[in-house]
Amino acid sequence: MPAYLIAEIEITNPEGYTEYTKAVPATVEKYGGKFLVRGGKAHPLEGDWPERRRVIIEFPSIERAKAWWDSPEYAKPRAMRRANSKGRLIFLEGV
Repeated sequence: MPAYLIAEIEITNPEGYTEYTKAVPATVEKYGGKFLVRGGKAHPLEGDWPERRRVIIEFPSIERAKAWWDSPEYAKPRAMRRANSKGRLIFLEGV
């Protein structure tokens, strides 16, 4: 069953965040993940949706998603993201 990482990111340092965006794709791919949404334009329908970067990554399973999150390959990029942005991230299991 697939699993998804959903992230809503407020970028606080665009230059530093750009370096993160260059580093992270190889780590995602190594764990079987693929980007479905990576900062595209939002079209709000209902409720308040502040301007943020939104990302959705699909993994083949929650186990692979968690393995990526805890991996040594993602440790440095995760620190880069945290140093250059504020965000909310969640894993959701698919159907």
